[in-house]
Amino acid sequence: MEVGYITQYIDVAQVVLYVFWLFFVLLVLYLNRESRREGFPLRFYDSDRGAPNTDHKAPPPKTYNLLHGEQVQLPSGKNDDHRELNMTPMGPWPGAAFEANGNAMLDGLGAAAWAERADVPDMTSEGEPRIAPLSQLPDDEFYIAKRSMDPRGMDVRACDGKVVGKISDIMLDRMEFLPRYFEVTLNSGKSVMLPMMYMTYKRKAKAPRHGSFAERVTNPRQKEVRVASLNSEQFEQVPATANPSVITLLEEDKIQAYYGGAHVFGSKERQESLI
Repeated sequence: MEVGYITQYIDVAQVVLYVFWLFFVLLVLYLNRESRREGFPLRFYDSDRGAPNTDHKAPPPKTYNLLHGEQVQLPSGKNDDHRELNMTPMGPWPGAAFEANGNAMLDGLGAAAWAERADVPDMTSEGEPRIAPLSQLPDDEFYIAKRSMDPRGMDVRACDGKVVGKISDIMLDRMEFLPRYFEVTLNSGKSVMLPMMYMTYKRKAKAPRHGSFAERVTNPRQKEVRVASLNSEQFEQVPATANPSVITLLEEDKIQAYYGGAHVFGSKERQESLI
């Protein structure tokens, strides 16, 4: 027999191949089991939230040590979502589409869905809230660059063309040095958060038609913030924060879901198909 052969029918390379196959199968089974630590057991939807689907065995509980000393054990019954969904199936068969009974943007349905995250702020490595108002941060550490545009004081215009309020503050991510939200003081006096991803800067007026090209381009027209997802009435219903200086993970999810869901549920025209 040649070098590397164990018998006339089995050699080292063949054994290594079989061991790799066995390892890969066990790895897939392990990862599949670990993926069931959250969001399981699945439930069949009906009027009473259905009975749990126990076809797949849950992994044994494991304790995770979080950054700031907290511990969480998964799987845990505390992570099961027991929210009553305010919607009605459009058909009696399984898999039928659902229709919202109320305001889908507030009820967390479809495009406006949000997760039940911890109702605590995201923290920095030093144990401070990661997102904080720029007005409360040290001026020598956090400030707007001279060549950048300061949005504070700008008008906020909704998708129906109405001005709903003004930018009063900037919620800054102090770890990544970028704004996450604008605090908008509405005309009614209420303050709401506006995510950066759902706004654009636009000039209030069109460029003048007369004068040289350079004069028209450099014309100092005032700018404003425009939001394409919400109309003026929907701004009053933006989920509020419990503390105006702090935004929690749960509040972030609800606010983002409200603005994102408005692109689908914001008006009747958006909910209907194009064809």
